Amino acid sequence: MRYNTAEANDKAHREMRKSLRSNATPAEAALWRALKGRGAGGYKFRRQQGIGPYVLDFYCPELRLCVELDGASHDYKYEYDEQRTAYLRRQGIRVVRFENEQVWKSVDRIVEEIVRIGEEMKGQH
Repeated sequence: MRYNTAEANDKAHREMRKSLRSNATPAEAALWRALKGRGAGGYKFRRQQGIGPYVLDFYCPELRLCVELDGASHDYKYEYDEQRTAYLRRQGIRVVRFENEQVWKSVDRIVEEIVRIGEEMKGQH
């Protein structure tokens, strides 16, 4: 089952998505600067994309790829993250996770890994 794209960004979550964009963590802001404007191998990413009941940090519709940054807010939320990932997989969306610390070590390496995953995914279709 795949989500209905017309319902992907339902109005009930609009204000939450807007708030998340306005109050991005420093790591999210740094990765967004690298991804926006097709900065990752020409792939277009959206930030704070709603999919069903969830809001994804970064999403590439072309690849059906979700990129999540995990920091202190994800500590002890393993069960929630697993349920969320399982839901997204059922929608045909691949989820990759990076720790905020990885952004600070090398945002370029994260972007390279995202491009590598994108190319791998394109090769599978």
